[in-house]
Amino acid sequence: MVKQKKTSRVLRACAWTVGCVLGAYFVGRGVAELIMVHYNDPASYRLDWGGPSLAGVLAVHSGPGLAVLVAAAGYLWRRMRSGHRAADGR
Repeated sequence: MVKQKKTSRVLRACAWTVGCVLGAYFVGRGVAELIMVHYNDPASYRLDWGGPSLAGVLAVHSGPGLAVLVAAAGYLWRRMRSGHRAADGR
C-alpha cells in the first residue's frame, strides 16, 4: 500500500512537470508569434500553419497559449476558493 502511494506521487510530479513545461512552451510560442508576425505583410505569414489569413495564423499559434492561461487561471481560482472555504469552516 505504501509503495502505491509513493508511485502515485512520483507519477503526479512527473505529470505536473511535463504539463508545466508544455504550458510554458505554448505560452512562449504564442507571445513570440504576436511579436514576430509582420501584420502589414501577408506574405510573411501566408505559408504558416493556419494561413493564409492572419486570424488563422494567430489562432493556431497563439490559441493554445491562451487556452493554457485560461485553464491556469481557472485552476488557481478554484484552488483559492476552496482554500477560503476551508478557512471559513464551510
